[in-house]
Amino acid sequence: MEKFFQLKAHNTNIKTEVMAGITTFMTMAYILAVNPGILSAAGMPAGGVFTATALASLIATLVMALIANLPIALAPGMGLNAFFAFAVVLGMGYTWQLALTAVFIEGIIFILMSFFNIREAIVKSIPTNIKKAVSVGIGLFIAFIGLQNAGIVVNNDATLVGLGAITKGPALVALIGLVLSGVLLALRVKGALLIGIIATTIIGIPFGVTAVPQGWAPFRMPDAPLLFQFEFQNIFTMDFVIVLFTFLFVDIFDTIGTLVGVTTQAGLITKDGEIPRAKQALLADAIGTVAGAALGTSTVTSYIESASGVAEGGRTGLTALTTAGLFGVALFLSPVFLLVPGAATAPALILVGLFMLSPVKEIDLSDFTEAIPAFITIIFMPLTYSIAEGLVFGILSYIFIKAITGRFKDITIVTWVVGGFFILKHLL
Repeated sequence: MEKFFQLKAHNTNIKTEVMAGITTFMTMAYILAVNPGILSAAGMPAGGVFTATALASLIATLVMALIANLPIALAPGMGLNAFFAFAVVLGMGYTWQLALTAVFIEGIIFILMSFFNIREAIVKSIPTNIKKAVSVGIGLFIAFIGLQNAGIVVNNDATLVGLGAITKGPALVALIGLVLSGVLLALRVKGALLIGIIATTIIGIPFGVTAVPQGWAPFRMPDAPLLFQFEFQNIFTMDFVIVLFTFLFVDIFDTIGTLVGVTTQAGLITKDGEIPRAKQALLADAIGTVAGAALGTSTVTSYIESASGVAEGGRTGLTALTTAGLFGVALFLSPVFLLVPGAATAPALILVGLFMLSPVKEIDLSDFTEAIPAFITIIFMPLTYSIAEGLVFGILSYIFIKAITGRFKDITIVTWVVGGFFILKHLL
């Protein structure tokens, strides 16, 4: 373990990494329940999607652990699964088999892009201050997701968002969990976030938030995955190209944003602003997407919930290896993991938002050509509900402000190309 994952070099140990991996898994295990629910709306068998979700997450996270040695877990991406079901299948009228074909081709393109270092070049093209802003923006975004999952923040037609019913139900349980987890962190208790998740799940039982069904049993054999359900004969249309482009765009910049944010929080970014083993990390995402499509699920991407494991001290691929192992266990113990309500994971997500704010201290706020793009990156991520759009408008504002003020030398050729790609995407 020490030799393979270089634990001492990363100032960590096996116990810390395992606890971090468990924490990451617990904060993202909701995808095992949510993904089958979303994709079944497109007519896909929920049981098969559950198996595909667990297996694709296991494979992709395992590749991240063993090849990239980074504490980042992967699973079918939220947002991308909704686009798959509600836009491509229900909206455009395509079959779910054709949508899976688009995901499969996207993954193949990603593998080629990774081998030719195209995605790595995009990562390098992101200005240093925007890289720091990405971590902060993701922090606000992940905290917002936690507040939503708990019902603390809810929809309001007049103001877009408002305060939920915090004196009962999931919101109250989440607030109790938030205080409990906060106290554990203040007391420097190891595994505070994981303990908080488990304790809040138990607290939720008398409140009716943690639902234990009658006849509940922890063990269940998984259904067969939806293997190789492709329709290559219908890919030669403009609508299909647009679908493929959308999958490509969102996945590229969601993954890059997550990679930059989580590695920044973990202190793994080099002095030159480089992400270690970025090529291997991006390849893990691409392999996961291809495997996921072959098994029967939507696009696999890096998860911002990995930040919860990093907050627990995870620094190497051993964290990801632990998470991958738990996805394997979840195949047979799905009733156990599906017991954990959103109210129990919400406190961990909210507190991770705090942990990810620290890079804001390193952003150069005295230079407005740097500060304004960084601020736009930060504020757009939670308010557009998209890591990708935060990056898009952060980099575009960087290019425009630098160019108009005559500071062309600060803009690299790749940054210009990426900016042009962003404009093309929004025009289309």
